[in-house]
Amino acid sequence: MLTLFFVSDLPTQVGSSYLFDSEDAQHAIRVLRMQSGDIFALSDGAGTWSHVRIVDVAKKSMKVEVLETGFEEPLDTHFTVIQALTKGDRLKESIELNTAGGADRIVMWQASRSIGKANPDLIEKLKTTAREASKQTRRYRIPTMEGVRTTKEIVDEIKGADLAIVFHESAKEKLSSIASMSAKNVLIIIGPEGGITNEELELFASAGARIALMGRPIFRSAHAGIAALSAINASLKIW
Repeated sequence: MLTLFFVSDLPTQVGSSYLFDSEDAQHAIRVLRMQSGDIFALSDGAGTWSHVRIVDVAKKSMKVEVLETGFEEPLDTHFTVIQALTKGDRLKESIELNTAGGADRIVMWQASRSIGKANPDLIEKLKTTAREASKQTRRYRIPTMEGVRTTKEIVDEIKGADLAIVFHESAKEKLSSIASMSAKNVLIIIGPEGGITNEELELFASAGARIALMGRPIFRSAHAGIAALSAINASLKIW
């Protein structure tokens, strides 16, 4: 697939010229060594895209011509990942992997056993992580980042979902017996490194969440989301 960059003023008229002069343009020039004649993709991050050809390259910008444009419709099934806060780089890694796995929406959760703490700049930083991960995985839709939510707020999220799944090692049901083809709004809840407490598990189950087992291995919190997304996409025959 073509190299992808996001712009807020996406050009969509075929044959028109556009000045690509953001930090991404400088990266394309200095690091990727893009030259006149090269073709790449631009997107607004909400599904609309344009394929462009480089006409001229300057020191910090390039002039491009729009070759074709289109719109990527969202999938019928919408995935929200509730990701418990983890510490350090694990949190960034979880966003990268959830984005790669196809999450449409990622909500941060302050679980009882979360070691990581929320700060005023957290969500903005994670939005940047999701944007960069979307470029790497060639997604025309950047997942939305929200939070940080309390356990009570997660209970409300469960009540609004067609299918809410909590992955926990105590579960008796396998994911394959829970996934429903009719589910259009799927909620996946991933606990912290220290695990989901019994109280949290009971609250989620009482709100309608299903408790599922995701194989024998116990995943790290940062890695569980992409494993869950992969398994559910396969079970629902989206993949």
